[in-house]
Amino acid sequence: MTTSPTLVRARIAEGLRRLHLSSLEERLDALLSDAARREMTFLDFLDTLLTEELSSKQRKRVTMGISIAHFPAIKTLEEFDFKFQPSIDQKLVRELATGRFIANAENVVLFGPPGVGKTHLAIALGRAAVEAGHSVLFESATALLAALARAEADGKLDEKLRFYVKPKLLVLDELGYLPFERRSAHLFFQLVARRYERASTLITTNQVVTQWGAVFGDEVLAAAILDRLLHHSHTLVIQGESFRLKQKRKAGLVNTVPPRAG
Repeated sequence: MTTSPTLVRARIAEGLRRLHLSSLEERLDALLSDAARREMTFLDFLDTLLTEELSSKQRKRVTMGISIAHFPAIKTLEEFDFKFQPSIDQKLVRELATGRFIANAENVVLFGPPGVGKTHLAIALGRAAVEAGHSVLFESATALLAALARAEADGKLDEKLRFYVKPKLLVLDELGYLPFERRSAHLFFQLVARRYERASTLITTNQVVTQWGAVFGDEVLAAAILDRLLHHSHTLVIQGESFRLKQKRKAGLVNTVPPRAG
């Protein structure tokens, strides 16, 4: 006595549910119809099922990873205008996007004036790292330092440091836009020291390394931080016009020709 197709269908759906193969359960009827239409072999059908479920799990993992990373915006390398910033080493950026630097616990530092695309690249590289399977956290330097200071005041500094050490890639945006208070500089050093040769840190800054002593308020401390950040690192120096000024100029909000003297 043969089992009815309806019962078989119900048993398969229950099995998929119990195995947590949610994508296959949701698309089972469509996949069966497609297999019948294309007259797939059993082997091809099994390959299709596995590919479908793996793709679904990858999409969900990336979506969750991006949510956990707290990126302030959606930015990708495909959207970045490398022609507008020819000083950028595009080959190095593409290499960094593979995430291999994270496997080696190497750092990345993006130098450049405001508006040249440092944050865009930082977000895009962070997103690429998530897609490659790495845990990522994005934070502005000021927000991170404020969080560390609050944790220290509450007697929870070690817990907060462990939180920031955990991600395989920590992206710190806008380091140096505001000078550090002396205590904040020491807290930042503790974080850098804990992540050193254990996990990767990506930093964007508008300050060249010779100015970091002024940023941290202590030349010796700045040297110690730089030593750990730059020991195993990749640096990108962006020298170009601000994207924001370009957009304002295009919209006619900024003069393109300087006014005549006199």
